[in-house]
Amino acid sequence: MDSSLLEDMGFRPKLVGTAKLNDYQIHIADRATLIPTAGSISYGVLMELSGEEASALYSRPEVSGYQAEPINVNLLEDASIQRSMCYILPREALGSDINTEYAKKLAALVEELGFPSSYAHDISRFGSDT
Repeated sequence: MDSSLLEDMGFRPKLVGTAKLNDYQIHIADRATLIPTAGSISYGVLMELSGEEASALYSRPEVSGYQAEPINVNLLEDASIQRSMCYILPREALGSDINTEYAKKLAALVEELGFPSSYAHDISRFGSDT
């Protein structure tokens, strides 16, 4: 999630850094989620919210289906391992339609953040019309 979007909702995220998550693959349908997939890598921005803020955020109707799962991510800056909570939407809640507009915007953001172009390409495939 974008830190400016969180701030617009009244939250105060603390940027920890850019990170990669091994053995998870991003999937975009009606909403986006991460799916455990051996050998895959997903990239993102690690942010810290207070427990109260995280509870308030994930009680919102549009994201209430996401479930907190403990993960270990590698910060790209120094390769340190950070224990974190990741909110993941179960596969059965994904829906069958693909939010192509979101996929296109996310692929552009991934490129802007300097993540690998192959990751941006994987995401952009969800936004293709074919």
